Amino acid sequence: MTVSLIIPVWNGGYWLDELLTALARQTLLPDEILLVDSGSTDNSLSIIRRHQTTNPAIRLLEIPQQDFDHGGTRTWAAQQTSGEILICMSQDAIPAADDALERLVRPFHDKDRLAATYGRQLPAQDATLFSEHLRRFNYPEQAQCRRWNDRAKFGFKTIFISNSFAAWRREPLATAGYFPQRLLFGEDTLTLAKLLENGYDVLYVSEALVWHSHNYSIMQEARRYFDIGVLHAEEQALLRQFGGAGGAGRQYVRSELALLLARKKYQLLPEWFCRNAGKFIAYQLGRRHRLLPRSWAKTLSMNPGWQGWAR
Repeated sequence: MTVSLIIPVWNGGYWLDELLTALARQTLLPDEILLVDSGSTDNSLSIIRRHQTTNPAIRLLEIPQQDFDHGGTRTWAAQQTSGEILICMSQDAIPAADDALERLVRPFHDKDRLAATYGRQLPAQDATLFSEHLRRFNYPEQAQCRRWNDRAKFGFKTIFISNSFAAWRREPLATAGYFPQRLLFGEDTLTLAKLLENGYDVLYVSEALVWHSHNYSIMQEARRYFDIGVLHAEEQALLRQFGGAGGAGRQYVRSELALLLARKKYQLLPEWFCRNAGKFIAYQLGRRHRLLPRSWAKTLSMNPGWQGWAR
């Protein structure tokens, strides 16, 4: 099967050289690597063009920054490629092994009803304890296959996936309309829900590894959870189909506290409390974002270009 790799880029100079070097070492080399830059002002473009001289698979397309859209841009990029398998990565997800792409794609060869796979994201070397816990909670060591009938067992986790490191079979993805537009984020989640409803499976490939984590401040994390609240408010039908996220949230908070205590990081307990209180309040505000002045909503969001509740 032919493979196309899509990577949105914006001021990714810190990671791009390491990422493109790691991709050139992969045991599975993509037939094309499409990088879509949305107005970088750092050295991203020069790094990409330097790697183009040694890797003919690399293509660079540029769009204005204001035109970037998580779902719309990835849909447009996918339509510029021809691979039977589409790999989506983010600019700061670095393969942790030379066979990362091969392991991510391999299951498609013998599973006809498999529409998507996603790999394991490991905390980066500079990850804080809070960032490390998030990755270890969401990306365990055990692989897992999920389908539509697993909703009662896994709830909202049934449609968990991340376009930071995921692969999609083009045919069912195209039939589903690729990715929805004008979302704060979560285009991958909504698309996966549609694919599962259409009778396809998703596979978490824990052996496909990348380094990828964010050391968010308390305020950044609160803004992230405001956006999650907005997504859940706007997609009520999805929550009804797969169940709410409250149970997983409580499990996450308890797991994080247990990790702090196990490592005797008692000095981080005040920060743990502030982070989780901030996330809870921000999430509830996000769920009620239509009651807020639009200027407030745009300030609270992690996406400064979000146009409030107008979709």
